[in-house]
Amino acid sequence: MTVARPDPEREDERVETQELAARAHAGEAERFGELYERIAPSLYTWAEIRIRPDLRQWVDPGDVVQEVWCRAWKIFDSFDPKTVTFRYWVFRVAKNVLLEAFRKLESPTFKARSRDAAASRALELADVPDSATAITRRVAREESLQLFAKWVQSLDEDDRMLLVHHGLEGLSQAEVAERLQMGREAVAKRWQRLLARVIEQKLPRELFIAVQ
Repeated sequence: MTVARPDPEREDERVETQELAARAHAGEAERFGELYERIAPSLYTWAEIRIRPDLRQWVDPGDVVQEVWCRAWKIFDSFDPKTVTFRYWVFRVAKNVLLEAFRKLESPTFKARSRDAAASRALELADVPDSATAITRRVAREESLQLFAKWVQSLDEDDRMLLVHHGLEGLSQAEVAERLQMGREAVAKRWQRLLARVIEQKLPRELFIAVQ
């Protein structure tokens, strides 16, 4: 089995992403678009994994990604690059967006409307930048992301949640260990095995290694 080892180049890219986030927060608005392009593949894959197939007609992964970006931009002043990574922060936004969408699906008003219009969407997008829409559409066409999401769905529950929470959302291994009620050493070993499998199968590990 291939042993996953630290990659200095990917560590440099993580640092670069955080510096980019700090510059955007300091007022360089154009950097926010660069951050979007970096994180969009991970966000899209995360949404693919989290949204059940039977809900896709109402909650589309691409809609989630675009709504997350619009909302993140509106509340970007609340992001503090000195205390939290950009990945961790933006995925908290994403979890709120998805939770709200799922709650809307359960509302009597939406259920009544969706019976008459099967194409009703839980997320009503507005004022999405053209560049964000273009990036999201490009990401949605990437076959490697679809294959990765399908592979993740084939994992057992603990490995799947470890990859989602630690790999994609950016939670620490200690946080994941507490959430999954596992020992930290067990989490670390599982993570190394997951990385090795991703490398062996030539899956896009940059989704959760290169951008944090």
